[in-house]
Amino acid sequence: MNDHELAASIAAEAGALLLRLQREGTAGSALGAAGDRQANALILKRLRAERPDDAILSEESPDDLARCDARRAWIVDPLDGTREFADCRDDWAVHVGLSVDGAAAVGAVALPALDTVLSTGTPLPLPPGNHPPRLLVSRTRPPAEAARVAQAIGAELVPMGSAGAKAMAVVRGTGDIYLHSGGQFQWDNCAPVAVALAVGLHASRLDGSPLVYNGAERAIPDLLICRREWAEPVLEALSRS
Repeated sequence: MNDHELAASIAAEAGALLLRLQREGTAGSALGAAGDRQANALILKRLRAERPDDAILSEESPDDLARCDARRAWIVDPLDGTREFADCRDDWAVHVGLSVDGAAAVGAVALPALDTVLSTGTPLPLPPGNHPPRLLVSRTRPPAEAARVAQAIGAELVPMGSAGAKAMAVVRGTGDIYLHSGGQFQWDNCAPVAVALAVGLHASRLDGSPLVYNGAERAIPDLLICRREWAEPVLEALSRS
């Protein structure tokens, strides 16, 4: 398998494992903890077998900073949206991304509850935009900047769960803009950004600067993924606010 196929295969397999855990009847925090642990073990096992020379950064494993010297680093979130998964909602995801020379080059995002895997290997045609535009925000911590941008451009705020679910809503055409501030980590958005770029979306920091991966600092404070026609208006509204 090439890198794109491998990312999609691993994300799908981890998603299937997580759905089985839900069906087994465990609930609440115990379900979330089991999901994080078992999906991480599966992903690491696959990557180490298939790409033994590549570095790995996972939310659920200790960070080995030797990865910073590697050109290729897999950046994974075995269960993005643990709360939503534990509540048996559908807005959670599995992220398997590959950074090459600091760029999000390969990615797959599984939405297991929706029986969907979106990947850089098979990018979807971008559907038409929504009118008014739909701006995806955290359902528990919507950023103040999002409300100001929505007012400036006439957008509708749409709360949703995990970062991957929100980013993929833009890819799938059920949203137009995903704006986040207040902190994320590389694993929260590497795979989603790769998939978003593959279908022709804009992805950047909130000041318009590029997103850079596999640095020693794991945090990425803010993120914008949107349809290209909305990039300039959103960035301009952000600069004014």
